[in-house]
Amino acid sequence: MGRRWRDGTGRLIVPSAEGGPDPVVLPLEIAASYRARTKGLLGRDAVDGAMLLSPASGVHTFGMRIPIDVAYLDRHLTVRAVRTMAPGRLGLPRPRARHVLEAAAGTMAGWGLRAGVRVRIEVEGEGGTGGSG
Repeated sequence: MGRRWRDGTGRLIVPSAEGGPDPVVLPLEIAASYRARTKGLLGRDAVDGAMLLSPASGVHTFGMRIPIDVAYLDRHLTVRAVRTMAPGRLGLPRPRARHVLEAAAGTMAGWGLRAGVRVRIEVEGEGGTGGSG
């Protein structure tokens, strides 16, 4: 059975690219309840870091004010695909996606987040890191 997240905060850790010095560490909001996942980034003008929706295999941007980057993660937190979505769009569910990361449009490429990268999640108030979800 996979990891069950709870609504809260934590850190998203993106490993450095080959030969890179340090991983990218970002603030993370976790939306795991139905209510939190439904609200997501709706009504926001900006995103500080990223938001994890879990469980989720697809998203929409109806009612959003800003374009976003969307990364689809499998149960091992490996990125399956990254897409940029404008407001008012419907993203189709991705096969084998278990979690979705959302961030401001254009930021994920700067973090080195692309298909095949395995991220880590550290949850506030827990000592360890999230491995599989």
